[in-house]
Amino acid sequence: MTTTLGIRREDKNRWEQRVPLIPEHIFELQKKHGIKTVVQPSTIRVFPDTDYRKVGALVQENLSPSSVVFAVKEIPLAYFENNKTYVFFSHTIKGQKHNMPMLKKMMEMGCTLIDYERIVDAKGNRLVFFGRYAGLAGMVDTLWTFGRRLHSEQIDTPFNTIKQTIHYNDLADIKKHLAGVGKEIKTKGLPSSLTPLIIGFTGYGHVSVGAQEILDVLPVKEIQPKDIESICKNPSNTVIYKVVFKEEHMVEPTTSGKKFDLQEYYTHPAMYRSTFEQYIPSLSILMNCIFWSAQYPRFVTKSYTKKIFIKKKKPRLKVIGDISADVNGAIEFTETTTSPENPVFVYNPLTDTITDGYEGEGIVVMAVDNLPCELPKESSESFSEILLRFVPEIMDADFTAPDINSVALPIEIKNAVILYKGKLTPGYQYINKYL
Repeated sequence: MTTTLGIRREDKNRWEQRVPLIPEHIFELQKKHGIKTVVQPSTIRVFPDTDYRKVGALVQENLSPSSVVFAVKEIPLAYFENNKTYVFFSHTIKGQKHNMPMLKKMMEMGCTLIDYERIVDAKGNRLVFFGRYAGLAGMVDTLWTFGRRLHSEQIDTPFNTIKQTIHYNDLADIKKHLAGVGKEIKTKGLPSSLTPLIIGFTGYGHVSVGAQEILDVLPVKEIQPKDIESICKNPSNTVIYKVVFKEEHMVEPTTSGKKFDLQEYYTHPAMYRSTFEQYIPSLSILMNCIFWSAQYPRFVTKSYTKKIFIKKKKPRLKVIGDISADVNGAIEFTETTTSPENPVFVYNPLTDTITDGYEGEGIVVMAVDNLPCELPKESSESFSEILLRFVPEIMDADFTAPDINSVALPIEIKNAVILYKGKLTPGYQYINKYL
């Protein structure tokens, strides 16, 4: 094999320092498979240009020598080349409006697109992902938000010392600090106005697992949704209660008396309605970690939120960590995504407006849409390790073959090909209606 792969520089914002393949793995690909690498220069990448030069990569602006270009986030229209293959998170499979011009450009130029998000196993589980790191950073940022919100309400707690993920050195630094916060909660307790402190998680995949990994550094007691009512009657002020909601807890069939069926819900979501509102009054923080698309019911709606704010008693729910960050999605009032430098806004259900920051009437929403970039080194190392096993076969594939069926690729990769030579592949024809 004597092919060349390209690594596109990330420039979505100044925080996007991640890489799809780290220098150590570039060296391995050259040594074991004869794959050369050309890397676009970057002043912000977590692994500097010198690290790639040291392992034999060519660092230059022009990626033309490469047959396949790997990136992390979306690629600007001006950087596409005719008939080239690109591998990145395209954020197009839901017909995302803001990325349709990019997809059209790739179609016009006869490009092939492989999307990491669609590299899945036979059960639909994602094989190449940053999800755990989105969860890790998202939970830290949400706890920081919670501390800031409480402080603005003159409620001082150990959460007030928590920083945003970007202000810690690394994951070890985060966990060390949180261990200290946890010790203070355990010994001094939380204010009675905050107890029971219940944090709910929608979903149980990689994102949720990452978020829970952070929370579990604190003194946590996991409970089931059915236990919430009894916990509220006899709470402890020295623990944080964690509850993970699965689909069976959040929806029910629209047909009375019918039992919940997970596969039916996945394939015919219109036959189900949300029952999640029953839990909202008991939660102080909600972590939204679940996959959502428009055919599924919403879990927190504007109309319900307005109802609870009209009541004289302030609701317990102060913060939503919307890690999924779908605009007007499962959390209907996620009106926009946010960035590490401006991570939160307050949604006021009485006026149906949002205001930057964590002060003011309403619920604070953390909706940073590229959270793994807040842990760039560790998330890149993990991602590259996972991606590495697929790279030789992608680089060895003949993308000049007449159709995708004629290309020798592992089935997991073949199913992730959204465009082949500028045309939507059979599994993605539905995207046509969004173009």
